[in-house]
Amino acid sequence: MDGAGDAARLRWHCRRGMKELDLLLERYLAGVFPGASSDEQAAFARFLELPDPQLAAYLLGGAVPEDPAFASLLRELRRPPR
Repeated sequence: MDGAGDAARLRWHCRRGMKELDLLLERYLAGVFPGASSDEQAAFARFLELPDPQLAAYLLGGAVPEDPAFASLLRELRRPPR
């Protein structure tokens, strides 16, 4: 992902309408995403395509994704701010 258009698109997709999800996703986008590998960035972009109930189950409900890239991403998303 390169360019301001991609960043703006991802920022828009981080806004889910549920404050808890918005905070976790936007914090990752601002703090971790810029230094993440291209594979991690691609996983985050794919993660944002999931429906809100699935995101909530993963981020807030403790559900564990089968996709190893999502599982790794989830560990980072759940990590307290540094």
